[in-house]
Amino acid sequence: MSNLQGRVALITGAGRGIGQAIARKLASHGARIVVNDLDSDPAAETVELIEKAGGQAVALAGSVTDPDFAGRFVDTAMYTFGDLDIIVNNAGYTWDAVIQRTTDDQWAVILDVHLTAPFRLLRAAQPVIKKLAARDRSAGTTRHRKVVNISSISGLAGNPGQANYSAAKAGVVGLTKTLAKEWGRYAVNVNAVAYGVIRTRLTDPAGPGSIDVEGRQLAVGLNPGIAASLGRAIPLGRAGTVEEAAGAAYLLCTPEADYITGEVLLCAGGYSF
Repeated sequence: MSNLQGRVALITGAGRGIGQAIARKLASHGARIVVNDLDSDPAAETVELIEKAGGQAVALAGSVTDPDFAGRFVDTAMYTFGDLDIIVNNAGYTWDAVIQRTTDDQWAVILDVHLTAPFRLLRAAQPVIKKLAARDRSAGTTRHRKVVNISSISGLAGNPGQANYSAAKAGVVGLTKTLAKEWGRYAVNVNAVAYGVIRTRLTDPAGPGSIDVEGRQLAVGLNPGIAASLGRAIPLGRAGTVEEAAGAAYLLCTPEADYITGEVLLCAGGYSF
């Protein structure tokens, strides 16, 4: 299948986990990918995997929270591929604590990466999308472009120890619904995917235990007991894979989703709240 043939997709946090799976999924259906990751090696790895599979990709490493990142990311797409069709705001991580132990820095950093960074990228993309939509109208065509913002079940229902993350992911939902109304006139579908428990290095009980994010050592991985109880609570009986997570984002990028906008797709194996 090549139902995304020739489309150009920007994907943040695409060097690992869900982001890499989304990049590879979209590329396998014909999209050309601009890969971002905080670190250059994972970004280059994703590009290599896509190219080995016959796709096209280019990397732009760097933090999505840098003030100039959004403009550079959009410019990379236009300079390299000359178009912009899909934006997936995926980059992020968790830094958990109950509220009385959450510092101002802990709060601000998580809101910055999960909410402010997507806002800045969409703001930077608006002039380009407006121009491309006008070009389409002049040619007598309609080309639906797609935004997929990554939220979480925590943003819909809250989660103990995640006041910062839950607030940021709830904000992503509000951003999504607002942009769907603002960008409908450009034929842009703006939706979100809210993930439940997806098996990545951030949730894997047998994973690395901690990660380094710009000099901060942050604990990751679910407690094995909590992971087991979640598995029993999920109707499908297990955490999702990154490939399954990518499938949900892909669905919202397809032509079949051209009349779906302002929605939040819950990808959680039936887990409810």
